[in-house]
Amino acid sequence: MISLSDSQKIGMGLTGFGVFFLFFGMILFFDKALLAIGNILFVAGLSFVIGLERTFRFFFQRHKTKATVFFLGGVFVVLIGWPIIGVVLEVYGFFLLFRGFFPVAVGFIRRVPILGSLLNLPGIKGLVDKVGESNTMV
Repeated sequence: MISLSDSQKIGMGLTGFGVFFLFFGMILFFDKALLAIGNILFVAGLSFVIGLERTFRFFFQRHKTKATVFFLGGVFVVLIGWPIIGVVLEVYGFFLLFRGFFPVAVGFIRRVPILGSLLNLPGIKGLVDKVGESNTMV
């Protein structure tokens, strides 16, 4: 089992609550208060899990400038009160930031018994193959 430090455990909790609040805020028709809380918790949890220095290095790499601007700009737009536009910007920035991770995630999910079968369904297979083939999804 992977051992986590106390700050990483706190970060996992903050990130989990952040994702929950983001999801719940979208279900409740883009409630700006829940989305704002979710954004703050997600970013804070990420910095607790991987550390402040690595968080800054991840977000502020030269080739990820566009993705960082969209993601953090979306967080800012949600915080000032335009939740739908902010979430669209965030989602686009999120996909740009984490596009290198998608092939790894798809490869892992394909090895999970039930989920692997779902990913091979005719309508889903083409999309999953496109996402999982490379990190040039733009």
